[in-house]
Amino acid sequence: MKVQDWFKSGSPWIWLNAAAVSASLIMVFGLLALIMVRGLGFFWPADVQQMDYTDKQGQEIRLMGEVWGEEEAAFQTLIDNGYKLTGDAEFITRYTLKTGNRDVYGADFRLIIEPGIKNKSTPDDALVVVRREWGNFYGFLTSIKENGTELKLDQDALWSEFEQRKERALDLHDEIVEIQKSDIGEVNHGLESLRLLKKRYELDDDLTPENLAELDAKRKALDARYEVIQKRLNELNQDITRDSFIARTADGQEREIQFETVVKVYQPNQMSLPSKLGTYFANIWEFVSDEPREANTEGGVFPAIFGTVMMVILMAVLVTPLGVIAAVYLREYAKQGALTRTIRIAVNNLAGVPSIVYGVFGLGFFVYFLGGNIDRLFFSEGLPAPTFGTPGIMWSSLTLAILTLPVVIVATEEGLSRIPKSIREGSLALGATKFETLWRTIIPMSSPAIMTGLILAVARAAGEVAPLMLVGVVKLAPSLPLDGNAPFVHLDRKFMHLGFHIYDVGFQSPNVEAARPLVYATSLLLVLVIIALNIVAIQIRNRLREKYRALES
Repeated sequence: MKVQDWFKSGSPWIWLNAAAVSASLIMVFGLLALIMVRGLGFFWPADVQQMDYTDKQGQEIRLMGEVWGEEEAAFQTLIDNGYKLTGDAEFITRYTLKTGNRDVYGADFRLIIEPGIKNKSTPDDALVVVRREWGNFYGFLTSIKENGTELKLDQDALWSEFEQRKERALDLHDEIVEIQKSDIGEVNHGLESLRLLKKRYELDDDLTPENLAELDAKRKALDARYEVIQKRLNELNQDITRDSFIARTADGQEREIQFETVVKVYQPNQMSLPSKLGTYFANIWEFVSDEPREANTEGGVFPAIFGTVMMVILMAVLVTPLGVIAAVYLREYAKQGALTRTIRIAVNNLAGVPSIVYGVFGLGFFVYFLGGNIDRLFFSEGLPAPTFGTPGIMWSSLTLAILTLPVVIVATEEGLSRIPKSIREGSLALGATKFETLWRTIIPMSSPAIMTGLILAVARAAGEVAPLMLVGVVKLAPSLPLDGNAPFVHLDRKFMHLGFHIYDVGFQSPNVEAARPLVYATSLLLVLVIIALNIVAIQIRNRLREKYRALES
């Protein structure tokens, strides 16, 4: 076959298309593999290394920590940075050692080079203490104190007693957090509601003695309940500070650590493979289910997961009817002409507008204009503090609904155009009105296309960050948009988002080395959340497609 005939057959374009698809798949799966390795590896309880090291000033020190990475550094570059090296090697291995103990050394990490390591070991009794502040502590358990008095315990009973007191402190901490969030939060919510109700009576000139007496009675009941809760909370706070322990660093410094600051403790050098696997999965579960600590560089991301999923669901609920109504009007009711074509061009162009522009629009229109007017009309008792006139999850969902609206409109129009004309004519011939034909026949048959548009909208909206920074997302949210206080769903509240969490941890964190693995882990989690949301939508679409396939044929 001649080359010209081969090109005319179309085979080169088929191979070129296959090569492009293959390259795309390789890059996508390669990126996912990189994220998985870097992200999931962060949770593995690595062995703790103890090293005798000579630094570039010639001082001999003893370090302890986890090796987080290694790289080949240029020999000349290290000499230029003050290292005293001999030889003619081109590259020197440099390690990133997580030494923790930020309250002792002032930093979590230290760069060390291979020639400076004089001795290396993995002590069996090395301790890793994950704390609520100051990061991890690496060292050795020395003794336990109760009310400032050191307990006389032999080495065999020391660890057993340590475990018991640690579990006791964790239980007390959980109870304190539950009281602060649930009981005290409920009382504070009730007091704030009474304050706003009193101001409403004053604005309506309806603050009668009867209403005032009722408000006072409710306030006294809440105050009495608060006193009981506060008394119990004070008892727990005194009880949790009873125990502490003394830990020694690798270089011999001792620190007294309160049990109330401890999240978990383990000895990785003594752990078997099953024990490490158990700790590994426990660390992953903590990351998914816990709240963040230490400026988002430690702890979990549950509030961000919750905020992301809730925002996407609200966005889907808002954008679907808007997109379907617009598409039905353009396809079924609008007169096809220059104006309709212009509107379609405008819709297609809206899909290319930068997302930050939507954020500015949402801030100006939804937050300041719409939210400000809602506050003046319905929440005047709360002014000048805004209720809806401030960024929140509702305005974020609306902004993303407008951002993804063109995708839903185009997909729905495509679905409507594929419905055979004979189905419309048959329905009208049987006496149905045009609206009944649309509502009972055309729109249900177009539902797979509508779901396709929704899938694309969810995939884009879940990863958007720039507009959310203007209309509702925050670094740390004090409470979730959904709780046990009436009206239970608080659409005016700010929220956390996985995409913004990645940006904040990766680019705004004061501790870059500690934050880097969290960026990969949170990125992987965001991808999994988007995949899970899309799988649900795809399953719904496939069922609808099977249901109406017979009618389409």
